[in-house]
Amino acid sequence: MKRTEIGIPHLFRCPISLDLFTDPVTLCTGQTYDRPSIEKWLAAGNLTCPVTMQKLHDLSVVPNHTLRHLIDRWLEADHQFNPGLETDDPDRSLVATLKSTLKSQEVSMVSKLQALEKISTLCKESTSRCCLFVQLGFLPLLLELILGKVESELSLDYVKFLEQALACTLQLLANGGVQSLDILKEEPKQALLVNLFKQGTDSIKLNICQLVDKISSSSETKDLCAVLGQNCNFLSQIILLLPKNSEASEAAVKAIWSLCSLQSNEWNLVREGVVDGLVAHISTLTAEKERRERCFSPLAVSTIERLLQGNGQVKQALLNNPNGVSSLVRMVFGASSHEGSESAVNSLMIICCDSSLARQEAIRAGVLTQLLFLLQSQCSGGTKTKARMLLKMLGSSV
Repeated sequence: MKRTEIGIPHLFRCPISLDLFTDPVTLCTGQTYDRPSIEKWLAAGNLTCPVTMQKLHDLSVVPNHTLRHLIDRWLEADHQFNPGLETDDPDRSLVATLKSTLKSQEVSMVSKLQALEKISTLCKESTSRCCLFVQLGFLPLLLELILGKVESELSLDYVKFLEQALACTLQLLANGGVQSLDILKEEPKQALLVNLFKQGTDSIKLNICQLVDKISSSSETKDLCAVLGQNCNFLSQIILLLPKNSEASEAAVKAIWSLCSLQSNEWNLVREGVVDGLVAHISTLTAEKERRERCFSPLAVSTIERLLQGNGQVKQALLNNPNGVSSLVRMVFGASSHEGSESAVNSLMIICCDSSLARQEAIRAGVLTQLLFLLQSQCSGGTKTKARMLLKMLGSSV
């Protein structure tokens, strides 16, 4: 059977170029690449295996004579190489085309956007296809495209491209490859990310917050979480989203909650004003609830509770904020879950235990009524016990 009938076996293609191997060499991870492709990868400063994304403890390459021999035998069996032929794997052929489109400097932004939309559709249709995109190095490519250079003014087509590229990145990350995110440890890339955050649409900011949540909640990227937590400009951009009543502000709360998995990040967030931001977030949502009878997420107050337990400056920041205590009072019986109510009660107990000013402010804000409503609700026994303890604490100030 001739090549024209069977195409190029995918095992004979380099995972980077997707072309037939000309000089196959193997890395210390056991993955094989075409020498020109892997040398270009390493020359660009990459210190990971493109397929497995494992860190390379040895940058040397070893010729894969066995694979070279198999390819030679295959070529000798009347398979004259024709680079225009399709691979025997339709998925890989399509992936090669999509990768070429995204990498090309000649292709329009509209065509690249269409390629991204196709990637997104394929990932939704099949987990195996999504894994194939990860395996063939699409995550590093997407990150380079997103952070290659943020234009001073974002055109409409470029904005749509960035939104879709970030969405595709999140889709692929659901199937592994988080090591690709190490590119964000580089200061120039962080600066570009901050700039993108400043100029981007709500959708872009939402996706970046979701990316931070993914980084901070993964055990494989804790070191990157720590690096991002040291970037005060980046943290301040996330905090600025909190007062808005939008999906992006909710995503910002989740990102901050995840960043707080490291105590060093907690201190940096507090210094950047996260307490005032969370109070503004709660105040905005409670005002919206009063207008539309909507409940809201308890994660913001849970984050405050978390910060109160590990940082002494948080209590003072809440007392200094004119809405600090009252926002927690509104959460006692206003959260969409009993966990939110418990967090609000716990937070008030911490603040009020040694501050008569805080107790008086809580009473003025109606905490006694809120606690009585809570005790009549279906909340847990533990929450009711804490509510009674808070009532007893406040009794001396009545």
